[in-house]
Amino acid sequence: MALGFLSTFAATSAATLVLVGNAPTTGALSTQQDDGPRTSWTVTADAIYTATGTVIENGFVRVSDGEITAVGRGKIKGDFHVAAITPGLVEASSGVTIGPESVEQDSESTPHISVEEGLDLFSTRWARELSGGVTTTMVSPLDRNVLGGLPVVLKTGGGEPTMDDRVLRTGVGVRACMGSEPSSGNSPVFGRAFGIFNRRPTTRMGVEWVFRRTFYDALRARKDADFTFEGVETVYQVLDGELPLIVRASPRLDIITALGLKQEFSIPNVVIDGAAEVLPEEEAIVASGVSLILAPLTFDGNTGADRAYMAWNTPARMAERGVTFALSGGSSRNDDLGLALQPGHAMRGGLAADAALAAVTIVPARMLGVDDRVGSIEQGKHADLVFWSGAPFQYTSSITGVMVSGELAVDPRHGEEL
Repeated sequence: MALGFLSTFAATSAATLVLVGNAPTTGALSTQQDDGPRTSWTVTADAIYTATGTVIENGFVRVSDGEITAVGRGKIKGDFHVAAITPGLVEASSGVTIGPESVEQDSESTPHISVEEGLDLFSTRWARELSGGVTTTMVSPLDRNVLGGLPVVLKTGGGEPTMDDRVLRTGVGVRACMGSEPSSGNSPVFGRAFGIFNRRPTTRMGVEWVFRRTFYDALRARKDADFTFEGVETVYQVLDGELPLIVRASPRLDIITALGLKQEFSIPNVVIDGAAEVLPEEEAIVASGVSLILAPLTFDGNTGADRAYMAWNTPARMAERGVTFALSGGSSRNDDLGLALQPGHAMRGGLAADAALAAVTIVPARMLGVDDRVGSIEQGKHADLVFWSGAPFQYTSSITGVMVSGELAVDPRHGEEL
């Protein structure tokens, strides 16, 4: 099978054996576990895209007890054969929530409340994410508050549907939002804004005011304990760079606001999520050192709640300028524009294939602080793998199987979810 995607990787030009761990010395198939789902396999493929800068042709991946134990080149007998393998996709901007009920809206500033308490691990959306190749995701509080709380990074499957089995990391950052969503629905028909659903902020000006008030109150509380408030310790962590500020800002004016607040409060680590209209502010973004989670690329260019426009050459341009970015699909309104399609769109916009693969695997894993366990195909990492019918991310290829923590969630031998 001709895999045109291979030609974009210079690392494949040398016919060098790439082997991590020990290759199987016999053609024996992996053994079945006595209890629970099977988590040990040997999978062979025409091409293995490791997300480490290397593509292995005619290779294999060996999995034992849910971890990758060997990756190498060589024609051996395995449990099954596929055209291509990539790491499990990492979604840094998931839309998996249980709706407005998942967010505490008693206050417009709740930086200390974790979204972990409001997740429904039995939702069918996890299976949908998993069947689309997403094995790891960061779920943030719904953007109903200016400072919404603490996101969590977790697996979309594998093991039991419990926080103990699924969560990879808490304390990833603090979620904020500069768009229209925090003020949406807050204005009453008559009179002043008050109560849970009728309150300030009611405008973008009010959203920025709530953010600035919270941070100035925290600075004041550091000098005088009499002015402390609930959640102030979490704000301290943002100011000290211990937690990144993950702020949603899609239109140009919201991106400008986010960059201005970073400078005003000297916030060391800022990630702009849903970033769409970044090209007009390219110089400011480069100078600020922020990282980006780009909004989903759509066919008409409009994306997100504020209908911000993003051109398909945006990822390529950010790569040229050295900006750290991840692609996202979870915030797309259209389920047909999932994360697995985003690298293909970005490549059509000029992004190199290796950068496109990295932007949905190792780069978001590194952003979320879980790259020691997921994001690439290497010995010792979790066996999170996506199996393809052809070259990954091409419009003529499709996902045939998904493995998470060594368990086959979508079996490539049958093309069905287990």
